[in-house]
Amino acid sequence: MNQTSIRHHQESVTVQASAETLYDLVSDITRTGEWSPVCTSCWWDDAVNAGQLGAWFTGRNELPHRSWETRSQVVVAERGREFAWVVGGSVVRWDFTLTPADDGTILSESWEFLPAGIAMFEEKYGDGASVQITDRTQQALDGIPKTLAAIKRIAESIAASEEARS
Repeated sequence: MNQTSIRHHQESVTVQASAETLYDLVSDITRTGEWSPVCTSCWWDDAVNAGQLGAWFTGRNELPHRSWETRSQVVVAERGREFAWVVGGSVVRWDFTLTPADDGTILSESWEFLPAGIAMFEEKYGDGASVQITDRTQQALDGIPKTLAAIKRIAESIAASEEARS
């Protein structure tokens, strides 16, 4: 399968932490730079609505050859279950789902290049769209396992600290 035909990807990891601890971590977009290999920082556009369904935030992304900012809207905010947002309101959907397991919580991260995003890239880049789409797809495929590993490390450290205090 060639990379440009991939439009959705999901991976999972089991984390020894509660679903609530994980949700509180992944929904705090101001911490994204701690685990994302591309997104170095995020901030809420309106702090009053931070973390709520419909809230918008801005993310700063950096690669060796370029940097850019995106605005995203929270489309799911269910504590202990799921936190998701859509870049640009219609371009790409990112999602964290949390499923209780005997030995912790299964944290799944998914990424989906939406039809409006493909159309936007085709309009913006013309004949170069497929190269740009392949590049963004590869970043997601490479980044998801790195992100999950980093979140696992951080969440398990938080859970161990909380356990030590009790």
